[in-house]
Amino acid sequence: FSVNELGLTVKGIDGVAKAFDHLQNARLSLDYEIDGMVVKVDDFAFQERLGQISRAPRWAVAWKFAAEEAETILEGVEFSVGRTGAITPVAKLKPVRVSGVNVSNASLHNEDEINRLDVHLGDTVVIRRAGDVIPEVMSVVDSQRPKGAKKIHFPKVCSSCGHTIVRSEGEAAWRCLNSGCPAQLEGRIYYFASKGAFDIEGMGDKIAAQLIQA
Repeated sequence: FSVNELGLTVKGIDGVAKAFDHLQNARLSLDYEIDGMVVKVDDFAFQERLGQISRAPRWAVAWKFAAEEAETILEGVEFSVGRTGAITPVAKLKPVRVSGVNVSNASLHNEDEINRLDVHLGDTVVIRRAGDVIPEVMSVVDSQRPKGAKKIHFPKVCSSCGHTIVRSEGEAAWRCLNSGCPAQLEGRIYYFASKGAFDIEGMGDKIAAQLIQA
């Protein structure tokens, strides 16, 4: 079998921590992407005694690296409408590579998060892939803000149907309450056909959109 040359045997938690730090420092020099290190008890008798829970063995655990971050330019914001009517601001970014993936979109979550970040169009922003999966905007590099940069304001109406959007007391999300909103209908059909529901093979978001248009 081919064995990864970075695998090694250590004793005690301090040895594991040192191996983790060493691997994290070597991460960027590797010619493949990694997001952490797996620590295993290397004694079959101990593995047997430790056992496992469901599909997760008690004798192996993943130590994850801190999420990789990158700087890029916020070129615009789109307000997407989900199947529940929630309006989500999506940052449109100058493409940048993060954890081996080219990222051009990132979540801004909601209006409160936009205000907390004090993000403006044209800002240099720090992004990361949360859990090395979902890109999100972490902070703004204030010193690089261009002159005359415009603040981002939430729309007053739904971008899909033009219906007035509302924000209920105690909620973070603005919502479109029009049950006939095309974006919501598309989202519901896509969810209905998804793997966790009816699992209709080949039924994706594009076909859902075509159905609503027809």
